[in-house]
Amino acid sequence: MDDFSLPRTLGRGRTFVYLLPCRDQDLVKLGFSRQPLVRMRTLHRRFFELFDLERGWLLEVERLADARRIETSLIRRFGVHRSPAPLQVMDEAGGYSEWFRGISPEASAVFRGFAQEEGWPLHVLQSWVRDMFTAQADGLFDWSARMLQMIEYETFNVPPERQRGVAAESLGYVMDACESVGMDTAQWFPDEVITWRRSR
Repeated sequence: MDDFSLPRTLGRGRTFVYLLPCRDQDLVKLGFSRQPLVRMRTLHRRFFELFDLERGWLLEVERLADARRIETSLIRRFGVHRSPAPLQVMDEAGGYSEWFRGISPEASAVFRGFAQEEGWPLHVLQSWVRDMFTAQADGLFDWSARMLQMIEYETFNVPPERQRGVAAESLGYVMDACESVGMDTAQWFPDEVITWRRSR
């Protein structure tokens, strides 16, 4: 469960058209994916800091062809607002032509319109991600306890110059991700892990 193994959520054909607004810039990423969590992490490992999940949307469509049609419609509609990707986005992520500036309110309205016209589910991105995390959260308690044991072993048994901090980074990342979508860490993590987090 290192770095919160992301669930493979999609059945055959089910696809999500996404609107990902940046938190600190007036930029949005448009596109579609059968695995939105995986896609967001290819754009930025700490996607929950880059993107404002509360303002993001996922439009759930039944067929890949529907997703392609909607994406094409969005790109045509907002093409004059194309913008370079933020510097934080990883080069290998691709999708360079799908970033747009200054369209967030209008694009959100378009997403709501598609949902109403076609009867497709429209998910607030933060709520959807929280549901995905919660679906696999039963393993967090034991996993985080093991991570803490590894952290303590490294702290007390490995010379500082040889410490890599991998377990600490992984545990911190998962707790940050959970908190970013409003999960109560006290419910899912042992008390000693909560104490470790507060001491960092």
